[in-house]
Amino acid sequence: MSASTALAGGYVAPVVEVEPVVVDEKPASTNAGLVVPALLLLGVIAAIASDDDDDDDSTPAE
Repeated sequence: MSASTALAGGYVAPVVEVEPVVVDEKPASTNAGLVVPALLLLGVIAAIASDDDDDDDSTPAE
């Protein structure tokens, strides 16, 4: 009896090595560093725009 190389030892499933996928995530606080100063700036602009101390229209001019 002789066995050919295809049948010698039986079937062995091929081993496939998969390298892990590395996801480079940026920190979520990157945009928060810009949003807070922008909101503060908008608040200052709104306060300046609503400031009416220069023109007091509540007293009638004589």
